[in-house]
Amino acid sequence: MTLATGTGKTAIAFQIAWKLFQTRWTLQRDGSRRPRILFLADRNVLADQAYNSFSSFPEDALKRIRPNEVTRTGRVPTNGSIFFTIFQSFMSGSDAEGKPKLNFGQYPSDFFDFIIIDECHRGGANDESNWRGILEYFSPALQLGLTATPKRADNVDTYKYFGEPVYIYSLKEGINDGFLTPFKVKRIKTTLDDYRYTSDDTVVEGEIEEGKLYEEKDFNRTIEIVEREAKRVNVFLEDANQKEKAIIFGANQAHAALLRDLVNQYAKSKDPFYCVRVTANDGEEGERLLREFQDNEKTIPTILTTSQKLSTGVDARNIRNIVLLRPVNSMIEFKQIVGRGTRMFEGKEFFTIYDFVDAYKHFSDPEWDGEPLEPEAKEPKPYPAAGPSEPPVVADPEEPKLIKKKIKVKLRNGKEREIKHMVSTSFWSADGKPISAEEFLNNLFGELPKLFKDEEELRKLWSNPMTRKTLLENLDTAGFPKDDLLTLQKLVDMENSDLYDVLEYVFNGDYIAMTREARAKAAEATIFALLNDNQREFISFVLDKYIETGVEELDQEKLPILLTSKYQSLEDAKEVLGDVANISRLFIEFQEHLYSQKVA
Repeated sequence: MTLATGTGKTAIAFQIAWKLFQTRWTLQRDGSRRPRILFLADRNVLADQAYNSFSSFPEDALKRIRPNEVTRTGRVPTNGSIFFTIFQSFMSGSDAEGKPKLNFGQYPSDFFDFIIIDECHRGGANDESNWRGILEYFSPALQLGLTATPKRADNVDTYKYFGEPVYIYSLKEGINDGFLTPFKVKRIKTTLDDYRYTSDDTVVEGEIEEGKLYEEKDFNRTIEIVEREAKRVNVFLEDANQKEKAIIFGANQAHAALLRDLVNQYAKSKDPFYCVRVTANDGEEGERLLREFQDNEKTIPTILTTSQKLSTGVDARNIRNIVLLRPVNSMIEFKQIVGRGTRMFEGKEFFTIYDFVDAYKHFSDPEWDGEPLEPEAKEPKPYPAAGPSEPPVVADPEEPKLIKKKIKVKLRNGKEREIKHMVSTSFWSADGKPISAEEFLNNLFGELPKLFKDEEELRKLWSNPMTRKTLLENLDTAGFPKDDLLTLQKLVDMENSDLYDVLEYVFNGDYIAMTREARAKAAEATIFALLNDNQREFISFVLDKYIETGVEELDQEKLPILLTSKYQSLEDAKEVLGDVANISRLFIEFQEHLYSQKVA
């Protein structure tokens, strides 16, 4: 089954397992026992998440197989109905001859009736994969592969093994059907995205090639410039809401550690656990920090840095930002990373991808709804023959790789301050496709006449908090959410104006915008003559907030907050301004004057 991340693969697996368990389905079909079901993952966090998701089953039906338990006891558990493990548990360590211990060989090959393979695209059915030996050994079982990625050139072996999907549900469908959170992309380029050594810089470590152009793929693998990484971290921190949860993807575990340290150095929060690293080498402490991050009741840690570990399967629903500081080399990996942010959460209307590495090339996926790619022909690599209970030989997953010494460069003093950056934002159309700012503007121009007939009707709708809210909701439904309108406000250089001015500008290209300050001052000249001293003082307070923040301060929901900010309590406010009806009328009616102002 191919379903976009966050659309319920684990829930579907649970329902299937529940049905088989309750009906006592087995391969023998005789109803003599409960089925034996294996949930196979490639990381403990995924196996643990699945185990917790199956908590409705009787406790004695569930069995979590852990590598250390198998190593300690020397045998695999057989009591239970639904077993959860990672494939490493089945091949833990080496025997006296140095060959991998194949613990799954302790089970008869027909022990399991049904096997669920989570994230099966991660080499699960590849000929060279460790998984393949396990799957072939348990070939009598019915096997269900779960993946979030459609058929591509680098996962065709998975589809060849399992066959064509019995069900497909895409990222686009999930967003359009309201099951996934849409996203927008901020592409960020700096003047140090690539680097050529100059003599005024210092080579701290390693040997650099003079004249060589070091590109994105080289950074933090063969060459490291800390000032470059610091610039990128600061660009993200300055643009984002630092209270929102984020995952930053680095080139490797060492880079993830550097990014963690830089975030903690430059962030507003000085909590030492504001940003933490979670990678394969962080072990149980990393798993603990990940659980803390996933807890939506907790705000610390706020940011995780990682390399590969968190690209799949981690269920953290309130992630608002994903930062790409390493190349994303495939469509499959990109879809998995995007899936970290698509999960729904209350109040989460979208999430943002900060793309420093041109990963946007993967955003458009015309193949998703087209014909699947055919695999390239290649010579198969058969496994050695195995008897009925003799598992095939599989490779040791812990085989070390040689790593070349990294070059470390320190920029000359002051050079880091010369690094410039540029941010460009991609918008998303109502049908889930990325579009340019110009296309967004043209689409908005075509939509506005459907919502109001002329500028006077727009002014009336906007000058009342209730009708303004309805108008914004209608724009959102049409594919123009408020956050995108605020982004457009920046792009057309109207940050100091009102969203009203942006809509007027789009509707009428000849419109001349006012700043919020000018609009407020002009309104004071007309409305203050109609108010008493106490009312003038309150409206002046509201206008100051409006100038500082924007039209959000004029929402009806903001009125109680404004009153308590000004008068400490609602009761105190009523003593000064009158009853609730009078205060509400004052708040609504003054906005009529505010939006009647025009440039002289």
